[in-house]
Amino acid sequence: MKEKQEELIKTAREVREKAHAPFSKFKVGAAVLTKDGEVFSGCNVESASYGLTVCAERVAIWKAISEGINEFTHIAVVVDTKRLTPPCGTCRQIIWEFCGDIPVTLANLDGDVETMQMRELLPRAFDNKFLKSNKVS
Repeated sequence: MKEKQEELIKTAREVREKAHAPFSKFKVGAAVLTKDGEVFSGCNVESASYGLTVCAERVAIWKAISEGINEFTHIAVVVDTKRLTPPCGTCRQIIWEFCGDIPVTLANLDGDVETMQMRELLPRAFDNKFLKSNKVS
């Protein structure tokens, strides 16, 4: 597993350089590992209309989904900060819905690394279980 984690970090670090972040200058790279061992990467893409900006984590997951892949085992996020930076709230929701309680590895360009389970980042998560009929008659 350590080898795959290192591959994810390396991939996320490389794709981070392709980020389009002219406004925030905050480049992020992400890489998600599929159940079959394939890696999909993504970088953040900013828009002048800030609400249309897309985070690296969502790009990586959606690239895999667009290729018919929907089972994931790990995600890594790389940023150029001293403090390791977790996914934003929107990405936490997407990771939970599409990946479940997978390991999330945070890394920076200094080589600092921390891994935690998704449930630690999004306790009491909302997902499709809440959309099922819970009506009281």
